[in-house]
Amino acid sequence: MASSDVKPKSISRAKKWSDEIENLYRFQQAGYRDETEYKQVKQVSMVDRWPETGYVKKLQRRDNTFYYYNKQRECNDKEVHKVKIYAY
Repeated sequence: MASSDVKPKSISRAKKWSDEIENLYRFQQAGYRDETEYKQVKQVSMVDRWPETGYVKKLQRRDNTFYYYNKQRECNDKEVHKVKIYAY
């Protein structure tokens, strides 16, 4: 299967915050479903992460501008329900 063939089979919404939800929130703010789609589109093997927390540090949007994120949590409780979780 080619990497461009990877499509999600189902989708659900986040109910409560976790480290995984935090990273999905950051990818979705930058215009991607998740890390899988980001790596597919940008043709990168690694994503910049904060070593202390493991959260995504920097993402490049499709228009080639960059989003930079803090070490701390950025996804507020009121934003959690907007995060989509894709299953492959």
